[in-house]
Amino acid sequence: MEIDILQEQEVAILRELIAASSQIVITCHKSPDGDALGASLGWAEYLRVCHEKDPVIVVPDAYPDYYLWLPNTEKIVRYDKHPEKGDLLLKTADLIFCLDFNESGRTEWMKPSLDASAAQKVMIDHHLNPQMDTALTISHPELSSTSELIFRIVWQMGDFEAMKKHFAVPIYCGMMTDTGSFTYNSSYPEIYFIVGQLLTKRINKDSIYRKVYHNFSSWAIRFRGYIMCHKLKVSDEFHAAYFSISAKEMRDFHFIRGDVEGLVNEPLRIKGLKLSISIREDDRTPNLVWVSLRSVGDFPCNKMAEDFFNGGGHLNASGGRLYCSLDEAEKVIVEAIRAYESQLKSSEN
Repeated sequence: MEIDILQEQEVAILRELIAASSQIVITCHKSPDGDALGASLGWAEYLRVCHEKDPVIVVPDAYPDYYLWLPNTEKIVRYDKHPEKGDLLLKTADLIFCLDFNESGRTEWMKPSLDASAAQKVMIDHHLNPQMDTALTISHPELSSTSELIFRIVWQMGDFEAMKKHFAVPIYCGMMTDTGSFTYNSSYPEIYFIVGQLLTKRINKDSIYRKVYHNFSSWAIRFRGYIMCHKLKVSDEFHAAYFSISAKEMRDFHFIRGDVEGLVNEPLRIKGLKLSISIREDDRTPNLVWVSLRSVGDFPCNKMAEDFFNGGGHLNASGGRLYCSLDEAEKVIVEAIRAYESQLKSSEN
């Protein structure tokens, strides 16, 4: 099965960049998810094992506790906690791998230091419209995840046989989480060939699933139930649903990062539903609302995210943000749904 994604010249450039570098930093987007972490941890392991490098992963801020079990997370440097160390690492790096983001603004407060770094930069990403000045850009929006891209690169460079569980576990976790456990953006045979190859490293995919999705506190379960019972608004006419989460509600239910992860997918279990949107107040910054969109079939929630929510993403999984109150954000949702009325009523499920 053909899974190579690089031209011969790109392979040569990548090898040369790695060989010539001694201070390597790997970074990803703000609020790292399973794919950003999985790709970063997997790529770091590859550089250690196959190129005898000692890369440092620097992430902008916190990630959910249910990813702490991933191998080598204890080596990750959080920029929000250690900005001086992060600035020094970016300044002294001679090679920076930018994983799972298409422009430096997605690293938020790390952006100035990332942009100012004189290091060569390599982007490996699966989002649309890459916008960074790099020595090499590997961008494939048609693929499931950046973790899948990392696997394909390692495979093409002939090094997969040397990799073990510490590579395979985070790569599988990244692919699993960025496809909703292989329920969207995963209907091509190559992805299951890759899963099969990862299983040869004796990973326990069932255990990985449980550690990510069966790892909530009792408060989180109550919170998720409360949202679905009291906050969910469904429009049968438009085949759409949305819900909002306030900062007060998060405090009332002892919210920690990750407690509502994936909840935006739940309304899609309603028969005939094609679009689900969640909006959540930032618990620290006033008038900042985070938006998540999920869809099924051919409905382009990435286009809706661009048009109404200052965001973007993939056909069936996108995000954005609004700078307004939660009530005002809800009005934007209603406006967006009405603007896409014809597509919501005609899109294939």
